[in-house]
Order: sequence, then structure tokens, then C-alpha cells
Amino acid sequence: SGAALTLDLHDGNLLAVTMGHNITFTFNNPPTSGDGFGFTLKLTQDGTGSRSATWPGTVDWAGGSAPTLTGTANSVDVFTFLTHDAGSTWYGFTAGLNLA
Repeated sequence: SGAALTLDLHDGNLLAVTMGHNITFTFNNPPTSGDGFGFTLKLTQDGTGSRSATWPGTVDWAGGSAPTLTGTANSVDVFTFLTHDAGSTWYGFTAGLNLA
């Protein structure tokens, strides 16, 4: 991964990234307004670990703040995102942290 990563949502709805850097994410090409859409993102820390994610400002998280990623080398965290308005608002959910 690079320090900035655009996820092209036309590529599918199950995406996986190995984090070689701290990453700022952009979500691109969601379906048009009125169509519901969701995708799942699997993040794997590289062998160094302690990488962080910066999410688009359009993501709403439960409690108002994004979860902290597991910092252990090679750890896996999974997130699901939903929109119903062409990506103007995304609802972000933690599907699992530190999966083993």
C-alpha cells in the first residue's frame, strides 16, 4: 500500500489491503444515489505493524469516532461500510479486530 489509497468500488465489494504505511483512504465510484451499497475491507498490518488508517470525513462511526487499529505486526482487522446516498454518507462498522 501507499500512504494514500483510493478504493475503486467498481472493483468489487470485498477488498483487502496489506498496510505498508499509514494510509489515508478515499472511497471512489459508489453506485448512484438511491442504490444501497456496502463493502468489506480487510486490513492486514505488515511485518512492522503499528500502521494507522485515516478514513474519509464522510464516514460516520458508532460513538462518533473511528476505531483504533490493532498495531501488532501481521494482525488483521475487518470493517464494513454502507451507503444509501452515493457515498455522501458512509456508515462504518467494525466487523472484527485482531482476528486470528
